[in-house]
Amino acid sequence: QVQLVESGGGLVQPGGSLRLSCAASGSISSINAMGWYRQAPGKQREPVARITSGGTINYADSVKGRFTISRDNAKNTVYLQMNSLKPENTAVYYCRVGIDTTHYWGQGTQDTVSS
Repeated sequence: QVQLVESGGGLVQPGGSLRLSCAASGSISSINAMGWYRQAPGKQREPVARITSGGTINYADSVKGRFTISRDNAKNTVYLQMNSLKPENTAVYYCRVGIDTTHYWGQGTQDTVSS
């Protein structure tokens, strides 16, 4: 059994920062790509950032230069540092992790950017 636990979301003012974490635990042989998605109200879930096991990183164009994804393989954890946040970044953020031959989703964390 594998579990992903997200933390770090919340309410922040425009221009502020948040750091999300997603820790995987359970029966794990290998972790492949790790990433973050988000779903804003009334919109489809979309990819935000992804990091492979080899360290290759991709970002959505809208977050380049403001968001940073990283991973700690010893802790089976992926992070998303979000800076210069904008109201349009308000969404539920989900981590997605490839573990062995399956992809798993985190429970989602609500991040609200508002003054």
